[in-house]
Amino acid sequence: MASGELIGAIAMTEPSTGSDLQGIRTTAKRDGDHYVVNGSKTFITNSSHAGLVLVAARAGGAGAQGISLIAAEVDGLNGFERGRVLQKIGQHGQDTRELAFTDMRVPLINLLGEEEGHGFYQLIHQLPQERLAIAVGAVGSAEKAVDLAVAYAKEREAFGKPIGTFQNTRFTLAEVSTDMLAARTFLDYCVGLHLDGRVDAATASRAKYWTTDVQCDVVDRCLQVFGGYSYMLEHPIARMYAGARVQKIYGGTNEIMKELISRSL
Repeated sequence: MASGELIGAIAMTEPSTGSDLQGIRTTAKRDGDHYVVNGSKTFITNSSHAGLVLVAARAGGAGAQGISLIAAEVDGLNGFERGRVLQKIGQHGQDTRELAFTDMRVPLINLLGEEEGHGFYQLIHQLPQERLAIAVGAVGSAEKAVDLAVAYAKEREAFGKPIGTFQNTRFTLAEVSTDMLAARTFLDYCVGLHLDGRVDAATASRAKYWTTDVQCDVVDRCLQVFGGYSYMLEHPIARMYAGARVQKIYGGTNEIMKELISRSL
């Protein structure tokens, strides 16, 4: 995987289970020296190209304690099926599709960890880092949108002068640039905590929800600067706008982030 010779995917989300991971229904039942896996997953990144899929499956009872992670080498594996490629609003370059498992046999030795039932905790252990990574993407994307909008405002003319000379445009750019300074400062603070091993779930949740909210707002306001061109997908700002919306959904919805934060208060 490090060399790029093997692509990996992690199969968590199911058609009826998103942020509430404890509700997954995919099962992994022992049969001799194999697990027999049955179930389905959706919204799985890298699923077209993955040769190794980490499957979150219920190998035990109900709740978090029944979940295990099983590594399946899926190329040519009987019972493994790649479903339809999902047509998303944005991020069209990202490989996302459904997966199905029908009596898929995986060796018991492919269990991650020394015993069953640790899958849920293995998944959530690095969630703060994942959510910080989403925040990094949010801030980087929104900063780029501001840069594009500033450059366009200086070159695009209306009524005989650059649109950046109009007070409304100048004030918009002043506001979004300030928003991004605040977002970058907060993000850098959180990354510093992470590097020191001191970031907690609540802080990472704050970073994830707030920066993605800021991203969507800033990109939307920058898009307005471009006028009609911004509605064409051939323009970068249009693709940034379409791609931003899911940031508030994956990695745990922003509503779930607020719930996690509230529990720490």
